[in-house]
Amino acid sequence: MPAEAGAAAEATHHVLVVDDDAGVRFTLKETLRSLPGVSVDVAEDGEVALAKLAARPYELVITDLRMPRVDGMELVKRLHGQPHAPRIIVVTAHGSERFAVEAVKAGAYDYFRKPFDVDELLAVVTRALEAVRLRDENERLAGELNLSRSLVFASEAMGRLAQLVQRAGSRDVTVLITGESGTGKERVAEALVRASPRADRPYLRFNCAALTEELAEAELFGHSKGAFTGAHRVRQGLFREADGGTLLLDEVGELAPPLQAKLLRVLQEGEVRPVGEDRPVKVDVRILAATHRDLRRRAAEGTFREDLYYRLNVVQLRVPPLRERPEDIPVLARMFLDRFSDRFHTGPLKVPEGFFEKLRALPWPGNVRELENTLESLVALSSDGELDLGLLPVSESPPAPGAPAGAAASGPSASAEAPDGAGLKERVEAYERGLVLDALRISGGNRSEAARRLGIGRATLHDKLRKYGLDAAPDEGGEGRG
Repeated sequence: MPAEAGAAAEATHHVLVVDDDAGVRFTLKETLRSLPGVSVDVAEDGEVALAKLAARPYELVITDLRMPRVDGMELVKRLHGQPHAPRIIVVTAHGSERFAVEAVKAGAYDYFRKPFDVDELLAVVTRALEAVRLRDENERLAGELNLSRSLVFASEAMGRLAQLVQRAGSRDVTVLITGESGTGKERVAEALVRASPRADRPYLRFNCAALTEELAEAELFGHSKGAFTGAHRVRQGLFREADGGTLLLDEVGELAPPLQAKLLRVLQEGEVRPVGEDRPVKVDVRILAATHRDLRRRAAEGTFREDLYYRLNVVQLRVPPLRERPEDIPVLARMFLDRFSDRFHTGPLKVPEGFFEKLRALPWPGNVRELENTLESLVALSSDGELDLGLLPVSESPPAPGAPAGAAASGPSASAEAPDGAGLKERVEAYERGLVLDALRISGGNRSEAARRLGIGRATLHDKLRKYGLDAAPDEGGEGRG
């Protein structure tokens, strides 16, 4: 048993044999196990096979045609056209080839006769598995090309996500995109739209946390003239504006409970009821939803509708945090360095030895957004064409999954904002002010600790506090008042 378990763990192809004859099942299983990288499961009829297929994916199904309950022809028809359906090879008795031909027309990949020739069987199976491999490889390459238009990555985890994005994008299915703040969920949504048959139709986005419940309802579902104070004209609403296309509901976990019920109606009935109107309006909109919250836990706690969660969670795509894919950090960092050196006209920057290793060692609780902010700050504060490692954030524990944004340090530029059109000097001062504010925040107002984090003396910190009008900031736990 241990040897078989190990072989199954290393298998790259999973095959399901379906036949009501125990002897045929045994013979096929033992024959197929001679192929490298193949694991084999068995089922005695189509009904058992469907249960196994629902529990785990198989690349190939080999099925007899004549079986009790669900027969082979019915199995072919049920599997054909499903998302990422397995290849199907049917087995037919000698003289019944016309049934096998009908099965191929219904969606089967190929067939062979029994009693079967081992070499013929292995040849047919090898061709089918190679077709599966080529399909997956083409899908992976297309997915990586698609996602790379929105995100830069080199990790296997993101490559796998790209393949799933391509697969889910091409099917008109509701997708729930999960992941911590700053991981790039909106970029994943863009890639889903590009892979969609609706790619040339409207694509609209709505932040569910941005508006009050009343305004959010009018924005999403529309309203009639005079429906409420300030409703001076008819508004279609985002659902009707996106008709035929796609609507991204960002931060869907923040949606108010009454709006959750209305959203559920849209998903179930395909219709919206504008505020102030009695009649619903039919819409055809594909829904993408994104959240950094744990909606399953929220549903269990009663703060998010369970039925809505299951409606949204038809396909779930999790965007891994940056700390789970450190191999992406250097390629992202190089892109950001090039971008900001061009923006700030600093010219080529000298990267200190060990710079990328230090970046990889940080937890990045703010993920790609924090990395981008950090490198923008480093480039803006670079001196003599060289980056200053001392300005990198101090390593801190990442927030717990589902923690609200801002629960951990969000990067040195979190509080740094310069007005549009500001020159380099104003931008540099804005980022330096942000660094000081972040250091004070992280250190709980302790100025000595903040100075240590910034790599400067306490007196220098006091000068900067006075320069930026921050000298009234409290000094909690310091060795004296400045």
